Amino acid sequence: MGRHAAQLSLEDRCTIARAREAGQTIRQIAAALDRAPSTILRELNRNRGAQVGYAPAYAQQQPRTRRWRGSRLLRQPALQAHVLRWLGQGWSPAQVAGRLERRGRALRISSESIYRFIDSQIRRTKDYRWRHYLPRGKSKRGWRGRKGGSAVDHIRRRVAIGERPAAIQQRQEPGHWEADLMLFAKYGQAVLVTHERRSRLLVASRQPSKAASPVARRLTALFQALPPAWRRTITFDNGTEFAQHERLHLLAMRTYFCDPHAPWQKGGIENAIGRMRRGLPRKTDLATLSTRRLLALVRAYNHTPRKCLDYETPAEVFTRDLLHFKCDSTFPLPRE
Repeated sequence: MGRHAAQLSLEDRCTIARAREAGQTIRQIAAALDRAPSTILRELNRNRGAQVGYAPAYAQQQPRTRRWRGSRLLRQPALQAHVLRWLGQGWSPAQVAGRLERRGRALRISSESIYRFIDSQIRRTKDYRWRHYLPRGKSKRGWRGRKGGSAVDHIRRRVAIGERPAAIQQRQEPGHWEADLMLFAKYGQAVLVTHERRSRLLVASRQPSKAASPVARRLTALFQALPPAWRRTITFDNGTEFAQHERLHLLAMRTYFCDPHAPWQKGGIENAIGRMRRGLPRKTDLATLSTRRLLALVRAYNHTPRKCLDYETPAEVFTRDLLHFKCDSTFPLPRE
C-alpha cells in the first residue's frame, strides 16, 4: 500500500486522538492511516499543547500558526537594530550570528537568515545600498579569483612556500606573518599591510613608496619592536616591492614566497585586505585620509569577532596569547 505526503486532515487528527486514547501504538495508527510511523510521531510531538495535550482542533491550527510571516528581522525591530548596527561596523552575517550565540543572548538568528533578509530588502525596495551591509559590499555571495603578476626572476634568494615548514599551516604557533601592499587608483599610493597568522591581527601603515628599499625599512622597523618569538617567518607574493626581503634575515626571520599567480597561498592577508576595502576602496585618495581614520579602520578590524577564532576578536587572541596588551588597544603602527 503506497504512502502519500498529503497533509493530515482534521479527520486524520481525530483518528489519531481516538487511537491514542485506545492505547494503540504509533505503528498501528500509521498503518490505519497509511502513513509513515515517523509522520505520526512528528505530528504528536509538534502539535501537542502544553495544557490540552494532543487535541485535534488545536493540532489543526498549529501548522497555520507556524507558517512564515516574514523575516524575523522584520517582526522583531530590536533584533533588526542589533544586527544592522554590527553589520554597519563591518561584521559579516556569520560574525554577527556567532557573536550572539557566544554571548548566550535570547535574540539569536542564523547567518543565512541575515543574508536572506538583506537580499529580500534589495529585491523589495530596489535600494542597492542594502548590499553595503554584506561582506565586501557584494549583493551576490561567492569567491571570485583574480590574476596576479609575478617577478620571480628579480627576487634574489627567493624561497618558495613549498619549502615552508608544514606546521606553520596549522596556525598553532605565534610569530608567522604575511605581508602585502594595498594599492589605490592614484599612482604611487599604497598601504603596507601585515597579518599575524595565528591571531589574525592586522597591522597597516601608509607606505609612501612602493620601491623595495623603503618597504624593507618599514617592515624592519615593525618587526624590531617584537620579541624574537613573535617574528619567526613572513610570507610574501612575488611583487618586486619585497625584493629586499633579505634585510629581515638580520632579525632571524625566514622569508617565503607564494608560487607565481597563487596569492591564495597567503589567504589570510588576502581576506584581510578584502575586508579593509570596505573602508578603503581602491578609489580612495590617501592624501585626504587622516592617520586617525586609518587607525580607526585597523582597530575596527582587530575588534571584529571571527568565526575561525570561535568568535573571539584578533585583538582578544593577540592580547591573551601573545603580548598581553590591553584588549582595547591595537598594535602600535611604526612612525611615518
